[in-house]
Amino acid sequence: MSQQSQKMIVGLGNPGADYARNRHNIGFMALDALATAWDASAWQKKFKAQVAQASWEMRKLLLLKPQTYMNLSGQAVAEALHYYKLEPKDVIVIQDDIDLLAGQVKCKQGGGHGGHNGLRSLDEHIGKDYWRVRLGIGHPGQREDVTDHVLSNFSAADKIWLELLLEDLPKALPALFDGNQARFLAALKKETTP
Repeated sequence: MSQQSQKMIVGLGNPGADYARNRHNIGFMALDALATAWDASAWQKKFKAQVAQASWEMRKLLLLKPQTYMNLSGQAVAEALHYYKLEPKDVIVIQDDIDLLAGQVKCKQGGGHGGHNGLRSLDEHIGKDYWRVRLGIGHPGQREDVTDHVLSNFSAADKIWLELLLEDLPKALPALFDGNQARFLAALKKETTP
């Protein structure tokens, strides 16, 4: 299958049950939602990650959740990228973002890491030419509260927008396979705006 027809979708998070419902793990939650909606294969350990395979129309999709902890996420992604002979532009990374309102979504190809340690690691290992899907988790208000905020679980109030977002993401994300940023965001805005 040609490289154009294969995409790698990476969700950022921390491994282990203690982190599973943390705001910082919304990338893992998104990958689980994609795997369910797209009827992906069972998760397997490979490339220091949990990996599942799915397909969308004529595209092969590799779903990847690094198991290295957030700060080393780039290691797992780089290994998989080299193995499948893909380029950074074939990678879509789904991450949490404290600078966006809870439930707000933005995306772009390339750019800076914005202080996000997972993206910093990716930039070091594969460069910056990958797609970033930023899922807003809100800011706690004070800089000293950021770590506690991202490493704490979503609140009951968050569940409303979070469930809608995770339900709509599998329908919207294929627009990014062709780089159609506007169509991706428009598909999500219909229902997920808090």
